[in-house]
Amino acid sequence: MALPPLVEPATELTKEEVERYSRHLIIPDVGMDGQKRLKNAKILVVGAGGLGSPALLYLAAAGVGTLGIVEFDVVDESNLQRQVIHGQSDVDRPKGESARDSILEVNPYVEVRLHNERLTSENVLDVFRDYDLILDGTDNFATRYLVNDAAVLLGKPYVWGSIFRFEGQASVFWEDAPDGQGLNYRDLYPEPPPPGMVPSCAEGGVLGVLCASIGSIMVNEAIKLVTGIGEPLLGRLVIYDALETTWRQVKIRKDPETPKITELIDYEAFCGTVTQEAQDAAANSTITVGELKEMIDAGKDFQLIDVREPHEYEIVSIPGARLIPKDRILSGEALSEIGQDTPVVLHCKSGGRSAEALAALHRAGFSDAVHVGGGVLSWVKQIDPSQPTY
Repeated sequence: MALPPLVEPATELTKEEVERYSRHLIIPDVGMDGQKRLKNAKILVVGAGGLGSPALLYLAAAGVGTLGIVEFDVVDESNLQRQVIHGQSDVDRPKGESARDSILEVNPYVEVRLHNERLTSENVLDVFRDYDLILDGTDNFATRYLVNDAAVLLGKPYVWGSIFRFEGQASVFWEDAPDGQGLNYRDLYPEPPPPGMVPSCAEGGVLGVLCASIGSIMVNEAIKLVTGIGEPLLGRLVIYDALETTWRQVKIRKDPETPKITELIDYEAFCGTVTQEAQDAAANSTITVGELKEMIDAGKDFQLIDVREPHEYEIVSIPGARLIPKDRILSGEALSEIGQDTPVVLHCKSGGRSAEALAALHRAGFSDAVHVGGGVLSWVKQIDPSQPTY
């Protein structure tokens, strides 16, 4: 079911704009009216990463008059495999600035507004307030729920996308949509998954080109909402499998049990990065990479266990570490392979998974086991920068 146009049309298009957008203008459904609405639109993109990169470039190319970017990170070399808005010369630059420069190269008629800050419950309403539409391309549940709740409180629609390995998802959420069509992200996901159950892209990886597939769907939805053409994905979730090259749809309906959103909350606490048990286990059983290096240099007898996955171990490892993936420890399958007569030191990529494995070992009687805060990333950064990171 089509929705009314979200944005009023601008008063005119210049001669240069008519020439630039001529392939839009000759589509009857878009035409001058639709292009003027795009020119008058103010769209905020949360994140200039995997999904934000193609989304920002295509929104700019489409003629969206004002683009906001929420991004506080800097460009890392590992981003370049999928974040096509950045280039080699942008490494170590703020992502927002890099994205702005690429956008203006694509379309100098776009106004770019940078919000070089992390979204929080304290600032999100002020950041969102002046925009017509939000695109959420973030990769963590805390920010997704924050974006959802803020959009609900402000009555704004937003386009959501998610990617992981070879699968992508996209939908449109708008609590205040006309004709009783309203629903929000909590109708699809009432609660976040348990901590540690769903790895992030940084832990699990993502096929770079998948970002373009889902990012372009998000832009398509934004254009439809702004101009009032077509049938938006409100009430529908599309799921793309890049390995099978298949698309399927799942209907989303308003859940009457979904609590009404009346305020913003502590989203980090709501979602959690690790379980409370893991936090408790790590509280007094964490060592630094410097302390680990001292143990190795002193020739101390201990078991250094890497709880990552085999493909991660192949990329980079700490010398002397033995690979036992976390799930084998959590299931109890690997406990017989770990001796109780020698101290145990666990590590992962950054500390989250090793904390979960540490809690399992403590439950199993390995009371003196510890884990390495910061994991192999801290080891490379502080101890052995000759090794790669990922």
